[in-house]
Amino acid sequence: MKDNQTEFAGRSTDERLKVRGKKTKDPNRPKKPPSAFFVFLDEFRREFNLANPDNKSVANVGKAAGKKWKSMTEEDKAPFVAKAVTKKTEYAATLQQYNMDLANGTKPTGDESDKSKSVVNEVTEGGASEEVCVTTNLENLHCF
Repeated sequence: MKDNQTEFAGRSTDERLKVRGKKTKDPNRPKKPPSAFFVFLDEFRREFNLANPDNKSVANVGKAAGKKWKSMTEEDKAPFVAKAVTKKTEYAATLQQYNMDLANGTKPTGDESDKSKSVVNEVTEGGASEEVCVTTNLENLHCF
């Protein structure tokens, strides 16, 4: 094993990324909006899975969606393009607010998914809850 490999072995992933000069991704940053094809793909995937319940291959869904998308006219694609444009403008507004919050030094909270939150209730013998703790991410635990 090389000397620099043993130096990194005891560090966490975040520490290793800082040493290498890579930035860690901000979990509060808004997600980029989907393109018109991905808006179409979301709807197509539901229809395809209903029509083909035995299909287990993601590749088959993607191939079928791509084939249908290419065969569609601009008029057929228009509703999906409109939805994508709407999502893009929403994203631009959200990103602008996020950047303003960063510039002001406030920590942007954003819309956190339910997966990153957990609630713990401690129940007393009387049945009333004493304390509620909420984790908003892996580092923060807030109790009320």
